[in-house]
This record gives sequence, structure tokens and C-alpha cells, in this order.
Amino acid sequence: MPESPTPTALADWLRDHAVPLTHLDPDGPLDDLEPLREVIGAARVVAIGESSHFIIEYQQMRRRILRFLVERCGFTVLAFEYGFAEGFPLDAWAQGAGDDDEVAAHLAGTIPVGVEEPLRWVRRHNATTTRPVRFAGIDIPAAGGSLLPALSPVADYLREVDPQTLPAAEAATRIAATFAGASAASAAPAWARLPAADQDALTAILARLLIRFRAVESLYVSRGDRGRYDIARRHLEAAAAADYGFRAMADLFAGTGLPADTSARDSYMADSVLWHLQRCDPGARIVLVAHNAHIQKAPVSFDGHLTGFPLGHYLDRALGEDYFALGLTSTRGTTADMLPDENAPFGFTVEPTPLRWPEPGSIEASFTDADVGPGLVDLRRARRHVTGGPDRTRLQSAYLHVPVLDAFDGMLDTATSTVAGDSAH
Repeated sequence: MPESPTPTALADWLRDHAVPLTHLDPDGPLDDLEPLREVIGAARVVAIGESSHFIIEYQQMRRRILRFLVERCGFTVLAFEYGFAEGFPLDAWAQGAGDDDEVAAHLAGTIPVGVEEPLRWVRRHNATTTRPVRFAGIDIPAAGGSLLPALSPVADYLREVDPQTLPAAEAATRIAATFAGASAASAAPAWARLPAADQDALTAILARLLIRFRAVESLYVSRGDRGRYDIARRHLEAAAAADYGFRAMADLFAGTGLPADTSARDSYMADSVLWHLQRCDPGARIVLVAHNAHIQKAPVSFDGHLTGFPLGHYLDRALGEDYFALGLTSTRGTTADMLPDENAPFGFTVEPTPLRWPEPGSIEASFTDADVGPGLVDLRRARRHVTGGPDRTRLQSAYLHVPVLDAFDGMLDTATSTVAGDSAH
């Protein structure tokens, strides 16, 4: 195999081809982003990542790119790393329902990953446009912290179309309520303390419900309608994926995890993107916001062990050139390390951590040597001219070892990063 080029070799290419960006102001001029139009081409799903949650500059840049893609490229859906079930009331609010301050109540108790400001912009945009932007949640409920946001509407649906099956959903809800948290980090320890009989019962009930949903689809649709069935089934699939995730993560930390066994959440998120895309108007294009580790197309591995397939892997397989993964990173400043703390509201605390000088072999080292930040690079183009390429990119204060030119289609360096003051504590 060819050796990876040194950061300087790739930096030389970046120095000549990276697109400099003039500012990070979400409300400022968009002209410096015009080269992005050619970079993304005709992609129907453009994913915007981040090397860490809770970073001010990433949130600002994502809002800039959202504006550009909506105002100048005709994108009409904002999909977010946010619960599928919880996304429906947010979409209604973005379309004009309720008052301007209602969104804060919807987001209360959720991890502050930067949803509110883009939503507020979408609501303002929709108030004056003839082509409104929809909001779509794609994730399992509460970032894996609770099955209840998914099971509650499933029970409501069964109460109408299949009351004889309702007790099973109610039994699953009772068990799920005993370990519900605000995130997977807070719920996982509580799930682990459940009696094995309860863990197994929950998994068995969800599997039986999902098989029945699929087997009697025509009956359910005849008793209601297609739209409500599709949504209820998606809720149930979310609960099953979240339940699977608890087991997979427990096995991973115990050293007994199967290869790629933590993929259920990302598989669900990818299917949610495709679910929304199939139900949009023809020609609709989606802006997808999630962590770099989710949007990348290459598998995630740690210490040589295949840990999981990210949502970008599934979308790349399903959409090909219609999927574009744009990672966001920085070369200096601070990042948000998430330290486990079962007593914290979300099961972790955020520790602002100074970024060290970029490691050799990282895309951040290439940006540093090229001295082009803030700047954007078209990695699809780089693949044709650079052999090998960087083999890692930032993941909070650490690095995710991944072939960057294959994992991402573009990378944007905001130059600096600052942890937001309202991060989870």
C-alpha cells in the first residue's frame, strides 16, 4: 500500500485549492460560500458535521451553510440529529404554529446541541416565503436516553387500531419508564441495573410488536390510514433500535461486543433520512446536521476493532453521489470533552479542553501547514490528485483514525473553536 503523504504534501495542494471563507457571522453576506454550490453538485442530501458538540463556531457556520443552501440552492428540509418522535412538534412550530417562544418549552430537558437557533431562522424564513422549509428529526428518542417518546404514540395508535395488542405496548412502557433518562449516558447505567428478566422481557415485547406491525400492515392501514401507520411503525422501530443499543454498548464496554454491533442507532438515523426524503416533494433536498462521526462514510474503528457503521455509510450506499458529507473541524481553541457523570442531568459534564497542536497525519495538520483557515476543501477533487491522504481527524480532544479523503466529501476548518457557555452540565 502507498504511504500516506506528509501533512506538508497535502498542505501544498490545499494551499492552491482550498476556498477561503471570510467570516462566521450567520446573518452576514453569503457570497464567500458560492464555491460550495459547485462542490456539492446535485446532491440531494448534504450533511454538515462537527468534530465536537457544543462549539460556537460550528453552530455559526452550520447556520451560514443552512441559509446558503436554502436561499441559494433551493433546499427545503432541515434534518437534525434529534429524535424522530420529538421532531414533529418542532416541525409544526417551524411552520408557524404557536408563539415565538414556544420552542424553548419543546427543547426543555434535551441536550443543547444547537437546534434552537436554526429552528428560529427556519420559522422566520417560512413566514415570508412561498417555499417553506420543513424540520425533520431522525434520531432514536432522547439520543438513546428514553424509549418513552416513541412508545407513547405507539400505544395511542394501538388503542385505535388494535386494542388487543395494547397491553403489550403498555408493558414495554412500564419497563422503559424505570430507566428513562435525558440521554443514553444517563439511561445506560439505570438500564444495566435492571433485572435481566426485565431487560429480556422488554426486548421480546418490542420484537413481537414490530413483527406484528409488519405482518398485519394491511389490517392496520384499513383501520386507520397509511400516514399514521408509517409514523407509528417508525416510532416502534426507534424503540427497538434504542433497546438494542443498550445491549450493544454494555457488551462493548464489557469487552464482549460483536463487530459493528453499535450500528443500530446510525442505521435508524439513515433510514429516517430516507423515510423523510421519500415523503418530500419530488426534487426536495435535505440539509442534514449531525456529528462528524455520524455523517462520515467510512466505518468507525477504535484500536483496530470495528465498532460501528455510521449513518453516512448507509446513506452513501443508498444514495451514492446524491449524498455529500461535509465535516467541520478546527485547528486551535477549545473543544468540549464529555465526561461521564451519572449525577449530571444528561449523564455527563462538558469540560472545555484546550486543543493541542494538530497531530501529524491529521487533516487539521494539513490545514495548519497550508494556513488557509477558515477555509473549505473539496475532498472529492482532492482524491484525484492526492495519494493516500490524512488518516485521522479530530474527535473532541482525541482523534478518530479514518481515511479522511474517503470518509468525507468536503472538510471545513473554522480555524478556531470555542465551547458554548450553555453546554450540558
